[in-house]
Amino acid sequence: MNRPIRVLVAKVGLDGHDRGAKVIATALRDAGMEVIYTGLRQTPEMVVNAALQEDVDAIGISILSGAHMTVFPKLVNLMKEKEMMDVLLTGGGIIPEDDMKQLNEMGVGKLFAPGTSTNEISAYITEQVRTNRKF
Repeated sequence: MNRPIRVLVAKVGLDGHDRGAKVIATALRDAGMEVIYTGLRQTPEMVVNAALQEDVDAIGISILSGAHMTVFPKLVNLMKEKEMMDVLLTGGGIIPEDDMKQLNEMGVGKLFAPGTSTNEISAYITEQVRTNRKF
């Protein structure tokens, strides 16, 4: 890869707690990635459009609102429509283990629970992008 990995970090919906998203964005920058943080109250359409415009390699969604079973499938469908299936969709927050498994089966990448090491998250993104992104 001749450029840094580009990651879009977003908060979808009305969830106003973004400290975790900011911590992840900073950690990914510290790991050498280029990070675009879209801020609070994004719609899935806004996230996918920003990801297209910024030509990102990965999208990271921080979600604490309990809407993960609505938000992630909508993102997957929009990404399919825009032919972005080589872009990693990952995220984290308060997501029950059973829901994580179901979302993984739909095409969402690994989802991270609170307390996960930022090194683990950046290593996962790096590996997935290097393995799956088509340039």
